[in-house]
Amino acid sequence: MTATLPSAPQMPQALRRALLSLRELLVSAGPFALLAVALLVLAYWWLNPNPPKRVTLATGPAQSAYEEFGKRYAKALAADGIEVVLLPSEGSSANLQLLREGKADLGFVQGGTAEPGAMQNEENALSSLGSLFVEPVWLFYRADAARKVAAGAGGGKAAKAAIARDARLSSLAQLQGLRVNVGTEGSGVPSLVNKLLELNKVEPAKVKLSHLAQTPATVAFLNGELDALVFASAPESLMVQMLLQTPGVRLMDFAQSEAYARRFPFLTPETLPRGVVDLAADIPPDDVNLVASTTSLLAREGTHPALLQLFAQSAQAIHGGAGWFNRAREYPNTRHSEVAIAKEGERAINEPAPLLQRYLPFWIANLVERMWLVMGILLAVMLPLSRVVPPLYAFRIRSRVFRWYGQLREIESRAEADPAAAPALLQELDCLEEKVGKIVVPLSYTDELYSLRNHIHLVRKGLRR
Repeated sequence: MTATLPSAPQMPQALRRALLSLRELLVSAGPFALLAVALLVLAYWWLNPNPPKRVTLATGPAQSAYEEFGKRYAKALAADGIEVVLLPSEGSSANLQLLREGKADLGFVQGGTAEPGAMQNEENALSSLGSLFVEPVWLFYRADAARKVAAGAGGGKAAKAAIARDARLSSLAQLQGLRVNVGTEGSGVPSLVNKLLELNKVEPAKVKLSHLAQTPATVAFLNGELDALVFASAPESLMVQMLLQTPGVRLMDFAQSEAYARRFPFLTPETLPRGVVDLAADIPPDDVNLVASTTSLLAREGTHPALLQLFAQSAQAIHGGAGWFNRAREYPNTRHSEVAIAKEGERAINEPAPLLQRYLPFWIANLVERMWLVMGILLAVMLPLSRVVPPLYAFRIRSRVFRWYGQLREIESRAEADPAAAPALLQELDCLEEKVGKIVVPLSYTDELYSLRNHIHLVRKGLRR
């Protein structure tokens, strides 16, 4: 047997059946699809899963560690299409004020910056992504200033000469009469220095305090216009690294660092190991005791959760390495935080990266993670409703056939009432059969179409009788 090719008229008929089936399916399932899409759009609007493409990060003065870390965060988030606008400031206190005023979304804030109890009162307005790094209190002084202090000390000439040869400052009380720069008010250092001086029973009026910014203060210090500088900064600060290696400049050893930490809960004792700055040059030549506060990354209320997640995850890479004062993976952590830790920060610190983010772009993984619950609820609601679609589809297809039975029944009834009208009714029946011949239904429903034609033939036989 040889296969016969379909004739030309059969192809359009098959196409018509396919289009008909598709149209009826769309009409039947369309309302449910529109309902599902409307619910998804409503859920998307309500959950707002994708973060804004622009975020403001309050950093610090030029050439500070805050500025350097801000650049690293900007580079990290740029890989996910987020623009980080770096907002320079005077320092930690200024950053806290910018967060309170809503001018910054996130900012670096040093422990002890706010007044005691103030941070607890702002728990609902601010959240923390964890403690990122320590900021030691660096008190740099000129060797000649130390010799001047030693020369003014009591004792005989021999004792003074011996002290002058070593010429080191070991107590904040020795700053009396010296020209000391403690930074701008916005940096938070002046407040910290006042607390430390008060603890040492030194009246601030007895110390010639100035409030220059880091760069002009460093220039004045190197020119001999200042005797000492006080910074509170991470070792990544270019100023700190430069001063540690400048001849004639020394770093004060806080021999009572443990006692300071016990008196101030936001301070911790730290040790700058010998040679950590430059092993070849043996800088510093001895271990140096320091006191340090912990800096956190704070976010204001209303910052998008996805942005918090990105910053918290970036913090693991930026601050997770070993440093001068910590071993690898010691930071970020949830210790020393004066503000409640955001759940995004808690998750990034204590849990591995989400599974989807390991294999998918962030925006897709974030969308799925934040929408999966809503999508599950929609599926649970729509699946039972979808059972109505097949019967509705079948009803719409069959109605193309069944609606002609009414006209066929009317012709049969009129023939029974008036047999003389049979010739005219036969003509109506022929017109009906011609219309039925043009009906197109899917192949699975052709049995009902042929059944209608058979019934038309039976009525015709009755009319002829």
